[in-house]
Amino acid sequence: MADYAVAALRSRPARTVALTDLPRRARDALSLSAPSWATAWRTRSREAPPRTGPSIAIIGNCQARALGQAMRLFAPRSPVRYVSMGTLKREHGHLDTLARTLHGHDHVFSQAFPEGLIPGGGSARLREIEPRLTLVPSIVFSAFHPDMVYAGASSDLAALKLAPSPLGQYHSAIVLTAHRLGLDAGRTAALFREEVFARLGYLDRWEPAVHELTAAAAQVGFALDRELTRWARRGAFMHLMNHPKAFVVGDIAKRLLRETGIEPEAVEVEDYLGDELAHDVIWPVYPPIAAQFGLTGSYLFKTKARGGAFPALYDLPGFVAASFALYDGMSGADLHSQRVEAWLASPEIVALFRAG
Repeated sequence: MADYAVAALRSRPARTVALTDLPRRARDALSLSAPSWATAWRTRSREAPPRTGPSIAIIGNCQARALGQAMRLFAPRSPVRYVSMGTLKREHGHLDTLARTLHGHDHVFSQAFPEGLIPGGGSARLREIEPRLTLVPSIVFSAFHPDMVYAGASSDLAALKLAPSPLGQYHSAIVLTAHRLGLDAGRTAALFREEVFARLGYLDRWEPAVHELTAAAAQVGFALDRELTRWARRGAFMHLMNHPKAFVVGDIAKRLLRETGIEPEAVEVEDYLGDELAHDVIWPVYPPIAAQFGLTGSYLFKTKARGGAFPALYDLPGFVAASFALYDGMSGADLHSQRVEAWLASPEIVALFRAG
């Protein structure tokens, strides 16, 4: 370009153009938001493909919910419905209504549940009405967390009222007993040591826990001997006494699918979905107990996260103090625990606690 033309352009004042002065097509091209033609495409891309494979229903507690999620991953063509054991009466009214709901599914799984949760009977009666129902074992294993107990007053299952603790409904038997005996928080925290754990049988729970789990699984026709050996090689496989880690849930979900003729995807649940039950309460493996298994333990207690907030954490003194703050406003009947009552009736254990 000639020098005079360049000079002319430089000398010409720049024109300010408002965005509203541009044609609509030009405004769309400059917009930071998605153009209208992309909106429908983006909406469609978020829609999951339809699940047209064999349908699955699973009844149970939080373990069953995690199993249902794992099945959705491993069987991506199958619709999976989770039915909460805790809301059976409210959502279905009667066992016959529940059975009719389940009849529309190709495969039905359930954890065992007793009479009293829903009029009409428990899982045994449901299995008579719906013979396709397959019982699923509940994974309860106390060797890593032998101090955990429930507490509460109940006249029957339907009226069961569990006492609250800083970690939901899970209590420390040591803390409960110490509070019932009138010990202060400092003396109670001092009881968390190897000598006391040994006297209470906490260091000898492996064999009884193995027997309890394998016997309960065999009772519902789902032997777990091989799986338990594999899980043990990975260290502490429980978050707390009744919350297994994701790889345990994954193993059970894959086996259930295979036994119904569905070959699961060759993936791991923790790689795709994380560990659902890790978002709930985490009870630590106490250091003297962890040492029995060659593990590293702690006294860091984690609550269930709420509303996206970071979960509350308690060290041992903090957990004892928070527990006592709740127990101070409750009666002994409200804090009833079969193990604690047995300890309070034992002069040797009472003396152990009082000696500090």
